[in-house]
Amino acid sequence: MSENLSGDIFDFDENLRIVGTAHISKKSIETVLSQIEEWCPEIIAVELCESRLKALKEPEKLESETLLKIVKDGKAPMVILQSALAAEQRRMGLTTGEKPGAELLAAVNAAEENGIKFELIDRDVATTLRRAWKKMKFMEKWKVLYAMLWAEEDEEIEIDELLEDSDMLSNMLEEARKIAPGAGYTLIDERDIYLSEKIRQIRTEGKILAVVGAGHVNGIKKNLMKERNDSKEILHQLDRIPNKARWPRIIMLLVPLIIFSAIGWLAYNGQMSEIQEIAKTWLILNMAFAGLGIIIARGHPLSVIVGALASPFTSLNPTLAAGWFAGYTQFKMVPPTGKDAQDFLKLDDMSLFWKNNVGKILLVTTFGNLGSSLGAWIGTVGIIGLVLSL
Repeated sequence: MSENLSGDIFDFDENLRIVGTAHISKKSIETVLSQIEEWCPEIIAVELCESRLKALKEPEKLESETLLKIVKDGKAPMVILQSALAAEQRRMGLTTGEKPGAELLAAVNAAEENGIKFELIDRDVATTLRRAWKKMKFMEKWKVLYAMLWAEEDEEIEIDELLEDSDMLSNMLEEARKIAPGAGYTLIDERDIYLSEKIRQIRTEGKILAVVGAGHVNGIKKNLMKERNDSKEILHQLDRIPNKARWPRIIMLLVPLIIFSAIGWLAYNGQMSEIQEIAKTWLILNMAFAGLGIIIARGHPLSVIVGALASPFTSLNPTLAAGWFAGYTQFKMVPPTGKDAQDFLKLDDMSLFWKNNVGKILLVTTFGNLGSSLGAWIGTVGIIGLVLSL
């Protein structure tokens, strides 16, 4: 059924050839283009989704409106995670000077230039990240962030050696899975299934050349060998965005309930000085921790002030967040340029989160929210202690 033609090219049958690539390899670009020319496919299936293709085609277009929407919608942490994941393969030493996904873009461009139909067969990256984050336990999230931000760089690995040695590639994937099993299943196994089912859906439409990351090849072959007729349902299940946990929202609703209940009880008993103490405690802790978070993100002084002032009030309203106000202020005080967007999307150095204007806006938003939440909880615990001691 399946024939291994070389280290990175597999014939599943006479109508399906799979090319395994490294997303930052110049050799992979050459391999993809030569296979399109030599094999003459009727369809090119590419491991991309619409949003990733747009980002590859227009890397400079991280527009102001888009950035502000990320801040407003509370998606800054998700963008940080996505960017950090993209940077991780560079941290591992897989650096050749090519932009991640260059060979996938080359496949799409070749298809458009030669009038060949192409299909985007990967799941939307936002869905994948949300599902991965949902499946990760708290300690897994911490290990991933630690590995991305503080772990030492691994010994440099030659791309050609990696593509030719499936055992080395498998070992690397398994090492990543050890750090975060939940994320590993979503990022690797689920996407193996998703890619294979998308390929299965177009199998009757013609001769297919599938261009995918080398780490997905074995999983795709394994899944395609299974007899299935429920691709639509499988894809529907894998496209589902997990519901947000209700308990954080319920807990955040308890904060104002506890605060106002404490104030009401003290007012009923005529203890006005204690109410003043509660107000002072609430203001100081919220402002201090929100401001500290923004300072850690190296935000503009006015962003620190705005975030700190907003925190005592946003903590009493679950629909608002101090980080949003701080991030918006950061955006207005130090507007990112087109070059900032291009440099951030490369993310060849994790310090860009602090040095780059786009990265800084995302960090100010995220750390401002984290600081505000921490201040709110410490303040609530302190107020409960104060009331119980009376």
